Amino acid sequence: ILGQYMGEVILNIAGYRFIDLPDRDDLHEPLKELCAKLELKGTILLSLEGINFFLAASEPKIRQFIGELENDERFADITLKESYTDYQPFNRMNVRLKKEIISVGMDEIQPARFTGDEITPTEFKKWLDEGKQVAVLDTRNDYELRVGTFENAIDLDIKSFRQFPKATEPLLEELEDTPIVMFCTGGIRCEKASAIMLNQGFKNVYQLKGGILGYFEEVGGDHWVGDCFVFDQRVSVNPQLEETGFAQCFACREPISQEEQKSPEYVVGESCPYCINKIQ
Repeated sequence: ILGQYMGEVILNIAGYRFIDLPDRDDLHEPLKELCAKLELKGTILLSLEGINFFLAASEPKIRQFIGELENDERFADITLKESYTDYQPFNRMNVRLKKEIISVGMDEIQPARFTGDEITPTEFKKWLDEGKQVAVLDTRNDYELRVGTFENAIDLDIKSFRQFPKATEPLLEELEDTPIVMFCTGGIRCEKASAIMLNQGFKNVYQLKGGILGYFEEVGGDHWVGDCFVFDQRVSVNPQLEETGFAQCFACREPISQEEQKSPEYVVGESCPYCINKIQ
């Protein structure tokens, strides 16, 4: 399926916006038809709290999609993460209706109305360069952290974002007034995470604008260790936004390093060191 795209330059985009979408259901079919017409692959999530999308196609078709999306002023000027591959990283096109674009199950958390302040990658790097007292908080799941994270980042050891609220509660006593900079892959989880933490009583909460990928684009890889997990067939990228050598286990979806791929426990399509004992 993917071979037909080899040699063609494919533009990958990711974007989101928290905004009230009471007409979520009415948007489903027109977006589905638009994506089919333009032969896009990837996923669009539509919820009452906003839109989230990961899409790939030739550059003209992606630009046309963005142009038509922006005919709805609610979706104008969405910040996009862009990268190029010589293959199509998605197998199919899905437009899904969901209750939340980032699931946490807390109706009182509404990022479209209330969220933490942003800090730019340049300002964040300056803080780190100067050794400013700041707690750096990784809001991502445990398997993403294994691929890479910021130096001295707090690891919440969570398997899904739904565990985030409970994982941050014990930090309140120690970090209530400390500047906290939280980060995720592209920024979307941090908008919700910052609202959750402010709701919990944290006073000084910032979200890294554009997430890890925005940091790589703006300032490079300073203070970062490893690569960054991404949710497509590239699996991981380095601070130069180049695909790296991680694979992903088809059985349990864990990222597998090049060293782990040499393990006899890694059998493509069947098992890896992280799930071998669970499937026997």
